[in-house]
Parts: sequence; C-alpha cells; structure tokens
Amino acid sequence: MKIRVGVLYGGKTTEHEVSIITAVQAMGFLNKDKYDVIPMYLTKENEMYTGEPLKEMDVYKETELLKRYCKNVVCYSKDGALVLQNKKGLFKRTIATVDIVIPCVHGYNMEDGNVQGMLETYGIPYTGSDIYGCTVGQDKVFQKQILEAEKVPVTKYTWFYDNEYYEDETKILENIKKVGYPVIVKPARQGSSIGIKIANNEDDVKEAIEDAIKYDDKILVEEVISNMTELNCSVLGSNSFMETSAIEQVMGKDEILSFNDKYIGSGAKKGAAKKMGASKGMVSADRVIPADIPKKLASEIEETSKRAFRALGASGVVRIDFLYDKKSKKYYVNELNTIPGCLSFYLWLPLNKEYDELLDDMINIAVKRYKKKLKKTTIFESNILSTFDGTKGTKGIKGKLRHR
Repeated sequence: MKIRVGVLYGGKTTEHEVSIITAVQAMGFLNKDKYDVIPMYLTKENEMYTGEPLKEMDVYKETELLKRYCKNVVCYSKDGALVLQNKKGLFKRTIATVDIVIPCVHGYNMEDGNVQGMLETYGIPYTGSDIYGCTVGQDKVFQKQILEAEKVPVTKYTWFYDNEYYEDETKILENIKKVGYPVIVKPARQGSSIGIKIANNEDDVKEAIEDAIKYDDKILVEEVISNMTELNCSVLGSNSFMETSAIEQVMGKDEILSFNDKYIGSGAKKGAAKKMGASKGMVSADRVIPADIPKKLASEIEETSKRAFRALGASGVVRIDFLYDKKSKKYYVNELNTIPGCLSFYLWLPLNKEYDELLDDMINIAVKRYKKKLKKTTIFESNILSTFDGTKGTKGIKGKLRHR
C-alpha cells in the first residue's frame, strides 16, 4: 500500500509564489511507485484546495481556473491521518486522506512554526524542523543569539523593534554606528531577501529601516563583510545523526543576493532542472558547485554547519548560508533556512543523492521522529480535577477578594 503524502504550500505570506515553485518541484520528483501525492494548496486567503491540476505550474496563472477544477477542502484528523473534506456543497465527503505532510511553505506566517503547530495539533507526522526549530529558523535575531552562545561565528549586529525606533531614533542610530558602516538592514523574520538593503551612511540606513518596517516590526542591522563571497551548505538529519551536502558558491549579480538572483535570473539548465519548466526557483541563481575553496575551509564549513544545525534544533533538510571574507580568511554563519528554496536538492546531486532519494530520506526522518515522540509522556493518568470542589474553591476566592 502506498504512503499518502500531502504537500502543503502557499499561504498568506510574501513568499507565496516561491512556495508554489518549491512544492510543484517536490510533487514532480516524489516517487510515484511509493507515494500517492496529494496537493494541499493554501491561497493567499488561506483557503485550501486539492486536485491533480495543482501539480502543474500553469494552473496558478489563472486563479479562477484553479478554483473551477480543484476542490476547496477543510481538514480534520481521524485515526492518525489527516482527512481533506469538501468545504462546499450539501453533503460532506472525503476528497483525500493524508498519512504524512511535506511542508513546502516559505516565509513569515508559514515557515515560522505556525504550520508545524497546526500539524502537531492534528497529530500527524511532517517533514522538516519542529515548531521550535522553525520559530528560531525564521527569526534571524534568535538565530544570532543562540549561535553566539554556542561560540559559532556570526557578524556584528544590533536589533530593535519598530516602536523603539520611533520612540528613540537617536539611540538606535548610535547603536548602528557602533556596528560600523556599511551595514545591511533586514526584516528579522522575512526570507528570500525581501526588504533587505545595504546602507552606507545614516541617511541610507533611515531609508532602509523605513522599508524593512513595511515587512516586520523586528529589525536586524548587521555589518557588511568586505571581500565577501557567499557559501551555502545543506544539512540532512536529526539530533541523532547529520550529513552535509556539497558546498556551493553563489555568484549574485546584485550587491546582495537578491530575490531576482534567487528566483527570476537565468541559471542552471542541466540535470534535474530540465524537468522543472519555466521557473526553477533557487536552481536559477548563478552558482559554482562544489565551491572553489580550499579543502580545509570546506571541512570547517561542513563541521560548523552541523554545529549550527544542532544548536538551532533543526531537522530534515536545511540550508545554512555563510559569509566568507576572502581577505581575512574568516567565515560567519549568516542564517539557517529550515525550508530552503527547492529543498536544496541541487546541493545533494554532486553526492549522487537524487531529488527523489532526498525526499525519501526526509520522510523517513519524519516518521522516526513521530514514532519517538509517541513514546514520550504527554499526559498524566491522574486527574487533579476529580478531587477539586469548584463551588467551594470559587467561594474561597470571593472571600479573599472581599477581605482585600
């Protein structure tokens, strides 16, 4: 009997379209001999749809077409599975049943633990990091604070909330000055380079902050590494075992690796990318794999990737981005992506791990975690309410309040 795999994606996020790219790619590469693949597409209004047409990229170009040929559904859990039931119509019927979910969501509201919390409540296994790992993975400030505590190298930084900036702009600007210009300004909990700008002076930084605040109320400002090249490494595993992918060197055309570099620019045309149609997601960025770096540096990047993976409580497949100063020969962890674009499959191809094998590994890790969690104590057999006199307790509280 095949495993029924739900691929969950879309949602109310600035990275909605990026999520669609990742999901359609994953659905195309899941082994059809092992799995029944069930799309679970969330519109920008968080309405869920399912249906075979959702496996093709063209259907997303016309929203009305999508709604006409796909089923609008709601979810509920039953017997350890997730049931997708039609939302509209007089009679409720089961459209599909899901055994395990692959979240292909990106960005704030989706990748930050919200989706994982929903799946935990339903009691269904899912791939990738859990709630805690995803929350930390989405918040760049949390990441830096934890990595600093674990002695993992990070760049100099400062952070603040939007209200703090409006209440005491002078203090915030002074803190930024201590970091040292030029700086890079980021919404702390966005991804795909959305809302990120480099500032060379105070006027620039004010403009960059105003732009970042459009996307998040928590802002990160960090030093710009001169003579910088970006190196990325994927990690696959759990807290009990980890393996690292090939390392890539990203060759962005813009001053920083922008949204355009990642998802719109021209790039890789070979191998698995041929099967992806017009939009190749992160595969489209210009890159060198494996990175043209010394073996010693590659070994250090791999080991530091594992340390960051463990410290941030990650699971499944992630991508860890590094900034490398070619002059000082120093490297820094920039961020960890808990659900990277294209699930970073292209970083595993040089190690002869095809995309379908990577998806198999992700599913196996998720199942093992789910079974392990079932063995943990989550409720107590005793019921403290059985001996609790609610009426008397309420009177006692009222008496104390009157006495005061």
